[in-house]
Amino acid sequence: MVKFMKELKANYMASAILCVIFGLVLIIWPGTTTQIVCKMLGTILLIYGIVQITLYLFNKERTVISQGILVLGIICAVFGAWIFFRPDIIIKAVPVIIGVLIVIHGLHNVAQAMTLQKEEYEKWWLALIFGLLTVGAGGVLVMNPFEAVETVVRLIGVFLVYDGGSDIWILSRVFKVKKDKERIIDVEYVDVEDAD
Repeated sequence: MVKFMKELKANYMASAILCVIFGLVLIIWPGTTTQIVCKMLGTILLIYGIVQITLYLFNKERTVISQGILVLGIICAVFGAWIFFRPDIIIKAVPVIIGVLIVIHGLHNVAQAMTLQKEEYEKWWLALIFGLLTVGAGGVLVMNPFEAVETVVRLIGVFLVYDGGSDIWILSRVFKVKKDKERIIDVEYVDVEDAD
């Protein structure tokens, strides 16, 4: 049990440290990292597509399912090759997608502010300002995606560093508490044995 707990702690710590390292990489080299990730995605899709096409060609049975898999394989191979050779297009799409989601969230906030006004909440206008600022932030990402890509990637990096760092701290506290608890149980067990 002790060995298992040590291995578990080591695995969690390793993943948390990797999270911090990957986050720092995104913060320091946002453009290069995004290019590499896109090329890796393109390569995986291309390989998957080629494998599916090859399996279809070597399979003697021609069913509707196998033909569907062939079509999927061709689409994946074409899309994978396109991403690999033109990663800039996918990179440019990231802030637009995130921007649209932020705009939708901001509009939802604006609608909530209007509801607060109807309910005669005194500081409804604060919710309206927050909602409009959110819409504006999303709009910046949608209208100006090329410059904003690195900012978005850096923000993701910041969140990863925070997540990994907090994991390391929380894990250290959890395992310290477990260790202290086991020590107390051991002491109580020894005391009971001595009493006997």
